[in-house]
Amino acid sequence: MPLMLRPLKFVPALILAAFAAGCATQDPVARASGEVFDPYERTNRTIHAFNRGVDRLAFRPASKGYVAIVPAPMVTSFSYFAENLSMPGQMVNALLQGDLKTAGNAFSRFVINSTVGFAGLADPASEFKVPAVNTDFGETLHKWGVGEGAYVELPLLGPSTSRDAVGVAVDFFTNPLGYAEQNTADNITIYAEIVRRMGDRGNYSDTIDSILYESADSYAQSRLIYLQNRRFELGDGAEIKEIDPYELNTEGF
Repeated sequence: MPLMLRPLKFVPALILAAFAAGCATQDPVARASGEVFDPYERTNRTIHAFNRGVDRLAFRPASKGYVAIVPAPMVTSFSYFAENLSMPGQMVNALLQGDLKTAGNAFSRFVINSTVGFAGLADPASEFKVPAVNTDFGETLHKWGVGEGAYVELPLLGPSTSRDAVGVAVDFFTNPLGYAEQNTADNITIYAEIVRRMGDRGNYSDTIDSILYESADSYAQSRLIYLQNRRFELGDGAEIKEIDPYELNTEGF
């Protein structure tokens, strides 16, 4: 049956994209110096405490159980599957960024891995030397000149920025897989992403535990690591300047 599109789903995406322009902005001089812009720190810390609680009580034990019970090759296959489902959305973002080469790579990876790769459970595209693709609407906004905005911590999703938070929401709507009326499994991309994150949480448990439960200030440590990694991904070399969280004596973290 022909693929039927639901164009009205683009409306929330466009609204959220417009909202990005109104995000809290940082003084350009301070931004260039690498200072952290965290005007919502009190709220962010409350959300961080909530996220830590959810992780400690539910996600951490579930993820450890998942990687302990499920064979490692299957965990890897499920991660490939989730990554493959993201390729159409990444292709859209690459097109919005004017990057035809990356868009072509995303399309090629999706076609190859969806066919030869058993619906995405394997990654023959890498064996065929098709480069990996890793982009999102947050990067698209960056390419369009939208500033990073304030640091925010999202419930359940963790560290982000105002710009990337909008990107996360818009990515949900810009994946063409979500527009098929004859979708055999609604929200399959969400379920696959949850499983992928469980695999990552279980496989990198020691590193994540050291950040969340062994840091003197896990909030500051998580913020520092996220901003450093994200700015590096986007080619922003501004060095982040803040106090080493291991030197802090914040109560309750």
